[in-house]
Amino acid sequence: MSERYTHGHHESVLKSHTWRTIENSAAYLAPLLTAGRSLLDLGCGPGTITVEFADRLAPGRVVGLDAASEVIARASSEFQRDNLEFIVGDAYELPFDDDTFDIVHAHQTLQHVADPVAVLREMRRVAKPGGIIAARDVDYAGTFWYPQLPGLDAWLGLYERVHRSNGGEPDAGRRLKAWAREADLDEAETTASVWNFANATDREWWGSMWEARVLQSAFAADALGKGYATQQDLEAISHAWREWADHEDGWLAMPHGELLARA
Repeated sequence: MSERYTHGHHESVLKSHTWRTIENSAAYLAPLLTAGRSLLDLGCGPGTITVEFADRLAPGRVVGLDAASEVIARASSEFQRDNLEFIVGDAYELPFDDDTFDIVHAHQTLQHVADPVAVLREMRRVAKPGGIIAARDVDYAGTFWYPQLPGLDAWLGLYERVHRSNGGEPDAGRRLKAWAREADLDEAETTASVWNFANATDREWWGSMWEARVLQSAFAADALGKGYATQQDLEAISHAWREWADHEDGWLAMPHGELLARA
């Protein structure tokens, strides 16, 4: 298997990750977050969702795991709870015994791995019998916005090409059900939800993040290095994000697939 994280860990990327909370990114799982349950947060990134899990599940054990050591170091420094730890690990070979956690959760993780079915099976392995496997992933091809700007059309096409070149699947949301069936997960239920950016504050936050990201992140380096775009192309996309953010009628929605299954 060959895979590489498309976004990298530029500050513009972490800016979007630190915005994530249970409310805006794991609401489908919230009713199952009962105090005392243990949880593994796979691909936890900077830990903003993970620490909320720890607060809700206390005194239950919560572990955030990510492949990026620098991100884990940052999360460990920023978020400290008696029932919370952050570790570096491999999603294909989780460093836990069988039947360890009540809940195994992954947000925006399966889209970045070359074999999401294998990761789901590993999630099931470390979940207790009857435990919960939960995943939520974006579906980039379903993203839509107003006003219609050619630069944003170019961004979407380029993003999907770069993402797939790194071994991932940018339209993971629509595939969660199929992956769960292939992984032989029991009682798999799938739902959907969206991120929406419409008011001036949200547009500025999301638009300025991508305005920088298309020029400065690992995505930009890949687009240039693999010959998928020129510097002029990237600058045009960056300007389109600025135009969208500044437009009073600007509106954007990103759909996500959600999966809940039993071990």
